[in-house]
Amino acid sequence: MRRILDLIYPHTCPLCGKVTTEQVCSMCRSRLEYIEEPRCMRCGKPLRQQEREYCSDCERHAHAFERGYALWLHTGSVQNSIYQFKYHNRRIYGEFYVREMLLRYGDSIHRWNITTIIPIPLSKKRRRTRGYNQAEILAKGLGKSLNIPVDCKNLIRVKDTRPQKQMDVRGRSKNLRHAFRWRGKDKIRGNVLLVDDIYTTGSTIDSAAKELKKAGASEVYFLTISIGQGY
Repeated sequence: MRRILDLIYPHTCPLCGKVTTEQVCSMCRSRLEYIEEPRCMRCGKPLRQQEREYCSDCERHAHAFERGYALWLHTGSVQNSIYQFKYHNRRIYGEFYVREMLLRYGDSIHRWNITTIIPIPLSKKRRRTRGYNQAEILAKGLGKSLNIPVDCKNLIRVKDTRPQKQMDVRGRSKNLRHAFRWRGKDKIRGNVLLVDDIYTTGSTIDSAAKELKKAGASEVYFLTISIGQGY
């Protein structure tokens, strides 16, 4: 049965879309550029100057989260891959992203003493349209591998926000004000890991982190697949 399915639905590289027997084709693997030091001590964006500690965004704006990381910059094949994952039902790409997150940041998650993993939720309308939440796929994959509980129910999006890419920093922040609500009967205990696909200015993560801290979270960290450029 597996061979028949492989013939009908051959595995494709999550970055270029070409059929391959490898998880990622060798050409794309050789071109992948992970975010390395120096990077912002708060959001993980790459820095041009070794002596700097924070990117321009984090120097200008206080954040509700403690720290976070992304795997790659949101450019080129990574940008296209996430688009397919998000809008063209390529949920299987989630396995690749989760594996990469574990390899790069599994130790960090343990150091952060994470007690709960929570995906950034979609609005009901967007969830119905898309059929799934891409952040939930990532969160469940991480939770299963790390044996950490995943909560996909109690943080909800109560505001159907406009797409963030259409706005500047101030607009993003205003757009996401009061966008999330904790509906759990119990308070959160310990540290939370928020999971999403893309980090741009941090407005989404910030808004969710504020609500989680109101609900009792001690510290909030995040992981994303990619991060926008900006220094």
